[in-house]
Order: sequence, then structure tokens, then C-alpha cells
Amino acid sequence: MRVDAHQHFWRIDRGDYGWLDPAQVPNLCRDFLPGDLAPLLAQARIDRTVLVQAAETVAETEFLLLLAEATPFVGAVVGWVDFASSQAPHEIARLAQNPRLAGLRPMLQDLPDPDWILRDEVQPALRALVANGLRFDALIKPPQLPAIRRLLDRYPDLPVVIDHGAKPGIAAGVTAPWAEHMRAIARDSRAVCKLSGLATEAAPGWTVETLRPHVEVLIEAFGPSRLMFGSDWPVLTENGDYLDWLAAAEALTVGLNDAERADAFGGTAARFYGLR
Repeated sequence: MRVDAHQHFWRIDRGDYGWLDPAQVPNLCRDFLPGDLAPLLAQARIDRTVLVQAAETVAETEFLLLLAEATPFVGAVVGWVDFASSQAPHEIARLAQNPRLAGLRPMLQDLPDPDWILRDEVQPALRALVANGLRFDALIKPPQLPAIRRLLDRYPDLPVVIDHGAKPGIAAGVTAPWAEHMRAIARDSRAVCKLSGLATEAAPGWTVETLRPHVEVLIEAFGPSRLMFGSDWPVLTENGDYLDWLAAAEALTVGLNDAERADAFGGTAARFYGLR
């Protein structure tokens, strides 16, 4: 089974997506729904996807769960809850009753406090994730990596995946201290990592060689059994194309054997998210 472990849908008229600014991301300011993605999945021979939240509302999560119910290729949903709310544990328990919900994702990359996830008021929500058998998608940038390392130490039983390789400084050609943190996370925890979103972090006109230094760090640190391919479609379309990114990911993993590639392009995601 080949899996795209990270994609989005949205419908603009819902009003959930304040970050979709026509002045900033004009190509993304339209509806993106299952009918738009299905032809690309067919060309890429992708069997299942993981549908990930893109708005900080429970209403959007419920919208995505409805889409998943009607879309055979969606294998799981990663939603959103206000982790700082006193109602978060109740909301998490309620949403977890839907078997299509596999995990939750606070949008940590947008928060001014890099240690927000360690605040006292957030801990009941994290404990509720563990109690309800849900996963945690860590949407972070390099400044949040120290906090995520502490989170992983604090919650060894919480399944955590690092989205987009923690968005390293590819456009600037920077690897340190990002690489050291990623190696430490791989060494000291059971966290897994998404091979996704990297084209978006590169300068326009990126090539396989542009991405290679950072991808090699991830492969070395996590290995294919803890890496999962994701497209980050349609955000990807701001600086790339679905099939071009897939081809780049395949070229960057050409040194893996067949079993290892099967993990990176499906097996890891299927195990982590419980896909059938």
C-alpha cells in the first residue's frame, strides 16, 4: 500500500482559513477537494492518504471527518482541538469516538512562544491524547525543536510524528542546529518523521540536489522504517508539483532496498496511523 501521509482539503466559503491571504498565497485561495486530488493519486499510484487539518477550529475537523467518510482514499484524519482550553480533554474524547480520527495537531509553528506545548494548561490535552489512543502531529520549525525533545521525554507513550522534517532552512542552505536536534530526537525517542513539505522550504527552482543534504540527514537519523512520504498538497503547489515532488522523493531514496522503500512510501504511515 502506497500512502501520502500528509495532504489537505479546504473549502474557502467555510471561513476557517484566515491564513489564506490572496496577497501571500494567491494560488491556494480556492477550493481544494477530493475531486482535485484523485487524478494525481491515480498517476502517482497512491492508495491511501492522511488528511490533515489546516484551520484552528473543531468545525473544520468535523468537516474533514465528513469528507473522509465520503472519500475512499482517505485513510485517516488528523484534526485540531484547542489544547489550552479546559474543555480540551472532553473534546478530544468526543472526537476520538470517530474511528477516522487518528490524531490531532496544534499549529505550533505559528505561536510566538516556542515552549508553548510545555505550558501547564496544555498538559491535560496531551494526557487525553494518550488516554484516547491518538497520535500527535508536531507542526514545528527549528526554534520549537528543543521543546519537542522535552515533550518526547515527558510523554514516552505518546506517538509523535514530526511534520515536514521540522521545516529546515533549505532555502538558506542551513543545516545546524536543526540536524543535531533531529538526530537527537531519532536517537532518544520513538518519534517518526514526515518526508514532506521540504519543497516549500526551498527557493524557487529547487532540484533534487537542493534537497539532498537535508533529506540525507533524515534518512540517516530515522531510517526508512521511521520516515513517511507526504505531499503537503495543495500547499506544495506554491513551490512545486505533486508528481515532481514524488519523483524527487523517489530519487532521494534510490539507495534504499525494496523493503525500505515500501516503508518510506507506505508502511511507516500505515503502521503509525493504523491504516488498513
